[in-house]
Amino acid sequence: MDLAIVAAYLCGITWFGLRFRGQSRSLRNYFLGGKNISWWAIALSIVAAETSTLTIISIHGLAYETNLAFLQLVFGYLLARIIICIIFIPQYFRGEMFTAYELIERRFGPKLRTVTAGLFLLTRAAAEGVRVLAIAIVIDIALGRGEIASIAIITAMTLLYTFEGGLTAVIWTDVVQLCIYVAGSLIALATLLHLIPGGWIGLQSMAGEKFRVFDFSRSLATPYTFFAGIIGGTFLTMASHGTDQLMVQRLLAAKSERESKKALLASGVAVLFQFTLFLIVGVALFGYYRLPSAHFGKADRIFPTFIVNELPRGMAGLLVAAVLAAAMSNLSAALNSLSTSSMVDFYLRWRPAGDEHQRTGLSRVFTIVWACILFALALLSRRGGRVLEMGLSIASVAYGAMLGVFLLGILTKRANARGAFIGMLCGLAVNVFLWLAPGATRNLIGVNVAWTWYVTLGTIVTFSIGYATSLFSPPGAGA
Repeated sequence: MDLAIVAAYLCGITWFGLRFRGQSRSLRNYFLGGKNISWWAIALSIVAAETSTLTIISIHGLAYETNLAFLQLVFGYLLARIIICIIFIPQYFRGEMFTAYELIERRFGPKLRTVTAGLFLLTRAAAEGVRVLAIAIVIDIALGRGEIASIAIITAMTLLYTFEGGLTAVIWTDVVQLCIYVAGSLIALATLLHLIPGGWIGLQSMAGEKFRVFDFSRSLATPYTFFAGIIGGTFLTMASHGTDQLMVQRLLAAKSERESKKALLASGVAVLFQFTLFLIVGVALFGYYRLPSAHFGKADRIFPTFIVNELPRGMAGLLVAAVLAAAMSNLSAALNSLSTSSMVDFYLRWRPAGDEHQRTGLSRVFTIVWACILFALALLSRRGGRVLEMGLSIASVAYGAMLGVFLLGILTKRANARGAFIGMLCGLAVNVFLWLAPGATRNLIGVNVAWTWYVTLGTIVTFSIGYATSLFSPPGAGA
């Protein structure tokens, strides 16, 4: 029964996505949904795009091992959305744009656009490979199938409707998938409270300390503190939602600047509810099992194990389908944004000729190519720690340099291409050093730096060095 439900979900969502195949006959329709999508659908799609299987299984495991401190990061997510509405979105609606990196060319020239778009392609693909890997954890526990087969099946079915329907199919399937996995999480929470003696009151008495949200310590080594959450979460989301094509593409698909802002702000309310729900389910899992996470192998396996072993037949299949819904929504978003940037930021600048039919066909080819690349990267990512922090760390390494360049272009008039390029290299170097050489970092400053600070530090280095270098460079100096 469980297998039948999962199969029905996979076939049903693929069929639903294919219903939009006739609406993508031009690049504007394929990549921006014809700029005719409702703001509330874009809002839910934003939330679904930033929620992968990685998020679902790791957030529960994180709360199981610690507490609700991750919510401090979400508060930063909310603050960043307000800043993006003020600083970034007005810039993106000055003329029709397909990618975020067209804004960089407008300010600093084509060379720096190539660099920023290329950095997006590399880091988004690497981070997405880790997210695709999380699919295998769920499928392997639930159905006993091998990692390679499960990754291949989900990637192929997601590719099918993304290939045919473009961004319109991606957004509307995101809406359906978000409803499925949120409903699944609510069912899991209700089931856990039924199984725990005393229900909610019993959970509070058993795991009261795990409901703690705030940590006001000032250690740079602790990832989830109030200061890391507010400052680091703000910078992280300014980068991910303000400069990353995965999110910017949705903002650009809105009917107007006002609709785009409404979508982004509404997504903040939804994401706060969502993460609160996920974390409380993690605490409830601790209240039910009361075992060390090592008992399950690693924390990422706790929620899938509960679904398979403790839920009745049928309901387990529904929960597995809910987890796969998050996986497919995130993967489809990545495929579409990677294809868009490859086509608009690279190919069309090299060969601008060709009619709309040829361009749309080639965009679909890029979608297939990126699906194969993400599949390969997922297989290479099978060794690593907690997949949530692994994926966010990869993205955070590049986000600081990227955000610093965008802020140089938007907030200053004196910065030039050469300064921005040098600042970007320095910011990227600092983040790579923090990520790959934690021991050297500890020897240098006396403490490890948590991943939540990567974007903040990278942005500060990029902006300050970029601006200072520009002051000593001749006006209009190229990269």
